[in-house]
Amino acid sequence: MLTSPQSSARPIAIRISDVAKRYARLQVLDGMDLQVEQGEFFGLVGVNGAGKTTCIKGLLDFTSIDAGSFEIFGIHHRETRAREQLAFLPERFLPPYYLSGRDFLDYMGRLHGCITSDQERRGMCEKLDLDPEALAKSVREYSKGMAQKLGLAACFLSGKNMFVLDEPMSGLDPKARLLVKRHLQVCRSEERTIFISTHMLSDVDELCDRMGILHEGKLRFVGSPRECRETYSSNTLEEAYLSCISS
Repeated sequence: MLTSPQSSARPIAIRISDVAKRYARLQVLDGMDLQVEQGEFFGLVGVNGAGKTTCIKGLLDFTSIDAGSFEIFGIHHRETRAREQLAFLPERFLPPYYLSGRDFLDYMGRLHGCITSDQERRGMCEKLDLDPEALAKSVREYSKGMAQKLGLAACFLSGKNMFVLDEPMSGLDPKARLLVKRHLQVCRSEERTIFISTHMLSDVDELCDRMGILHEGKLRFVGSPRECRETYSSNTLEEAYLSCISS
């Protein structure tokens, strides 16, 4: 196992300390330790069932943990105020079918305490390749990709300091993926903290300052994508990833 040390140049946005979680006989998280700095873009990768979504659910207090602790901006994750500065998009995002796209964005804006104008909402939709006219439609008429763009739009319009995104590119076509990545780069330039889980190693290589490889409940590697390739003497991140989880 390899864990790259991290400098403490910036304040810590996410602190994960010796977190453990078991489902019946399956140890999903096994003493997980991680720090993500404010303004950092961090990607958590792993095979299906590696524990990525469980880690996010634990961080957001959607599921209990057996041991350890999470902190968000220095606040224990069990405190509601810890989540005041973040917006979250789940892996299986399904907006309420009975709302229109506009109603959904209005509702999320009220929840986030950030009311946006119709012009701002339309502008964000255009940035993500979602036809602004679709906001007048019921979300039951949306395709998977349209619903994903709507969820991303709600997050980005929230104005929060942190975005926690579980498989954010799910269901997106190549054009939309490119536009989302462009906007994520803008978010990073604004020093927002971005924590994603993904299977898309090419996205991690392109976007992330650091990455973590979670396998069988443990972080096998933490460091930059370049450090990962160098550590495992690989030309591609995919090859390095395979070497990491096979060692």
